[in-house]
Amino acid sequence: MVASDEIVVDASVVLAVLLNEPEKVRIVDITRGKSLLSPGCLRWEVGNAFSAMFKRHRLSRSQADEALSDFGSIPIKDVEVDLRRALELCERHGIYAYDAYYLEAARKQSRPLMTLDGEMNKLAKLERIRVEEV
Repeated sequence: MVASDEIVVDASVVLAVLLNEPEKVRIVDITRGKSLLSPGCLRWEVGNAFSAMFKRHRLSRSQADEALSDFGSIPIKDVEVDLRRALELCERHGIYAYDAYYLEAARKQSRPLMTLDGEMNKLAKLERIRVEEV
C-alpha cells in the first residue's frame, strides 16, 4: 500500500465505528483501502470509554465484548510518538497527553489525522497537521 494512503485515527473515530454512531458510514467510506495508524494508547482509550459507558449504564458487557471483537478485526498499526514533542504540545495548548499523542503521531508520520473531536481538529490545523475531514 502506498504511504500516502495512510491515516492516523484517534479514539473518537474508532469508537464511532465500534458503537455504530451516525458517522460510521462516512468513516468507513473514507478509510476503505487505506492503512490506519494510531499511537498505542488507542486500546487503553477504547477500554476507558467502555468503562465510562458501563458506569452510565449505556453499554452492557455483551455489547462491549462484541465491540472489542470488532476492534480486534480492524487493522490499525501502532506507531511510536516522540514523548518530548507530545509534552510540548500539552504545555503549548493545555491539552491532555492522549490528545497530544495523536497529534504527534500524525506530525511524525507526516499523515493526516482523522478525528471527530472539534478541538483536536482545530489544534491539528494550528500545528499545520493535515486533517482528514469526516
